Amino acid sequence: MSSVRYDGVVKSFGAFNVIKSLDLNVPDHAFMALLGPSGCGKTTALRILAGLEMPTSGKVLIGERDVTRLQPRDRDIAMVFQSYALYPQMTIAENIGYPLWIRNVPERERNAKIAEVAGILEIDHLLTRRARQLSGGQRQRVALARAIVRDPAAFLMDEPLSNLDARLRLTMRGEIKRLCHRLGSTTLYVTHDQAEALTMADLIAVMHGGDIQQLAPPSEVYDRPANRFVATFVGSPPMNVLSSRMDADGLHVGGAKMPVSEKRNNACRTANVTELGIRPEDLHLTQAGAANALRGEIYVVEPMGNETLVDVHVESGHLTVRADRGFRAAVGTSIGVRFDPADACFFNAAGKTVVHRVEKEERNRS
Repeated sequence: MSSVRYDGVVKSFGAFNVIKSLDLNVPDHAFMALLGPSGCGKTTALRILAGLEMPTSGKVLIGERDVTRLQPRDRDIAMVFQSYALYPQMTIAENIGYPLWIRNVPERERNAKIAEVAGILEIDHLLTRRARQLSGGQRQRVALARAIVRDPAAFLMDEPLSNLDARLRLTMRGEIKRLCHRLGSTTLYVTHDQAEALTMADLIAVMHGGDIQQLAPPSEVYDRPANRFVATFVGSPPMNVLSSRMDADGLHVGGAKMPVSEKRNNACRTANVTELGIRPEDLHLTQAGAANALRGEIYVVEPMGNETLVDVHVESGHLTVRADRGFRAAVGTSIGVRFDPADACFFNAAGKTVVHRVEKEERNRS
């Protein structure tokens, strides 16, 4: 068993609570991303699991073993740092084999294991070089090889791709995901990059202000955010949020009135919604003055190659719309923005999602 559990973990630095009360279970063999902005407590949570920080209260378990007060070397974990942390005086082979060397693994067995993991990560041709002779991507592969060489119970990764350029990050995302699924080890991956979390993880724990805001698979975090923070943090571009109200006549938003099903209307009115959220891909541009559409004007047009992002100023604020490739319009052009209220989620005054978007299966049944 290599599951990981945080049980009521609190971490304070003086009067400042970095982690308020963390209860989190990472299932055996799962790849979980701790996602959140800087200062939310995600790296502190990882360092507590690694034994580099002691919790103020609470406990940490790996499998059924309480490791809260154990030294890092006794926890059977491997950590990959943002800075790679390779030893410059050692060859790549020596860097990879170092965790085995300090555990007095015989040389023949050690060399066989080094060759095995180097082959898995396709760096076997680099074993005689030193870290300064390698590119950033190669150094990251070496850091991964050093982590997996001794088959730890859990992998901990602290923003391992943040020092790489955009193209290399994309490549390494796929490599790490493939490697972790091949090895089947429990992995905790800390990142502030929601694209990494969405594409790599089996589960995402979204953190903010020392608390977990939502714990769910990537698709659920994206389509059914638990609150306004998750809705606007996850997604690129983020979810649009507009002030809205619901009455017997339908949905009123941005100076427009839209028809809504009776069931959805009743749910929103009962929950006292104050805002709605809608993803850029669920908005559609139409002619100015079209029925059931928000009136607006073009604020910015951003060609992205495969698509065009259009920022539209409406009565309630700004909307980002994913438009087709090749869309063109002058700044200041009057335009309409239409969407299906079934694609929106609705928030109450506290920012909690009280009415979620309607899934396609449910629409087909109704």
